[in-house]
Amino acid sequence: MIPAIALMGPTASGKTALALLLADAFPVDIISVDSVLVYRHFDIGTAKPDRDLRARYPHALVDIREPDQPYSAGSFREDALAEIAAARGRGRIPLLVGGSGLYFRALERGIGVLPTADPQFRQCLSEEGAALGWPALHQRLAALDPVTAAQIAAHDRQRIQRALELIHHTGKPLAGQRRWQGEFPGTLRKIILQGPRGWLHQRIEQRLQAMLAAGFLDELRHLQAQPYAPELPAMRAVGYRQLMPYLEGLCPLPEALTAAAAATRQLAKRQETWLRQESCDLYLDPSDKMAANRLCVAVGDWLAAAGYPHFGLCGH
Repeated sequence: MIPAIALMGPTASGKTALALLLADAFPVDIISVDSVLVYRHFDIGTAKPDRDLRARYPHALVDIREPDQPYSAGSFREDALAEIAAARGRGRIPLLVGGSGLYFRALERGIGVLPTADPQFRQCLSEEGAALGWPALHQRLAALDPVTAAQIAAHDRQRIQRALELIHHTGKPLAGQRRWQGEFPGTLRKIILQGPRGWLHQRIEQRLQAMLAAGFLDELRHLQAQPYAPELPAMRAVGYRQLMPYLEGLCPLPEALTAAAAATRQLAKRQETWLRQESCDLYLDPSDKMAANRLCVAVGDWLAAAGYPHFGLCGH
């Protein structure tokens, strides 16, 4: 069975550029592992590869849902396994690229069976979140389950709510309940990008400025005019949530941009924390000038060891 390759890293760490480099060197099919790129209309603020680029380098699992349609780690696992099987059926290498740690873990280990939601308790939490603010409920979660709280943003209503529900109904932290059920088909080789903190922060700032130049505010205005509920996961994505108050006249643009940059840095830190818990076949510093060469050599070696020497550099 053709090995699958996972290219994982925090936001703005250069995953897309390295994925395209691999696509030029090997017969890979790119599969996105991103919980926001699945939604249509969220393009500039997510750094989604544009249509022209995706026409040259197709990306599976991008633009597969409307913003008000639910999508979960379980949905992703089902879709990703189908894409992996299809890529292998074409004699190509599945290349999984993204920064959504929960999606990667669900794909590799399966999904555990957890209690169903309690509508009445969920309504109580929703009312508390509206009255006290979700950061207050995040602090409550941190007191009950610090491991899970460290992996969830203070404004991530959906995940805070679910974690508190599970603790309420079982009396156990979420981290102690999740039983991963399932196996990954075949071999999965994992690459984790780890760049210097200062380098990553600089890239986050530069990318935010590039998003503005590309029309991020116009994209926000378009989304603002749609009948999407503000609490939808996509509407609360990092960058979108921080810049929307500017369009609503609640703060000046520099203040909103500062908040967006800070939230993106916090997201990157949470992603790095998550990735430190993962096994890995190759740690790669994307700021290193030799990173691309090291990546291609490693992938070539893995494929040759798996019995696919004809998948050598530019051999497709």
